Amino acid sequence: MHIEALRDYCISKAAVTEEFPFDEVTLVFKVAGKMFALVPTDKPDLRISLKCEPDRAISLREHYPAIIPAYHMNKQHWNALMIDQGLPDKLVYELIDLSYMLVVQSLPKKRREEAGLD
Repeated sequence: MHIEALRDYCISKAAVTEEFPFDEVTLVFKVAGKMFALVPTDKPDLRISLKCEPDRAISLREHYPAIIPAYHMNKQHWNALMIDQGLPDKLVYELIDLSYMLVVQSLPKKRREEAGLD
């Protein structure tokens, strides 16, 4: 998988924006203003940090050596996926969907409605 495919998938979702809020190398995808994915563009290997349910985050780390706690994020809720280390594309897309859904569900109803997500 290439960064372009990752980017295209993330921005294809409803109410998603992309920006560099922290620095000029960390691409952040937000839904209705809240982060659901971070991609460092200055690393030699492709990786993405995604929100996850705490129990599933631990389980994924136990089953996939290429999934680790996300750097600079709440380790209970965020995983980093080292995509170039053999993770199946299907799993990466599934975890992007999960992260997006978790963030959308956490939004207040009014904000979801304003963003056209209800």
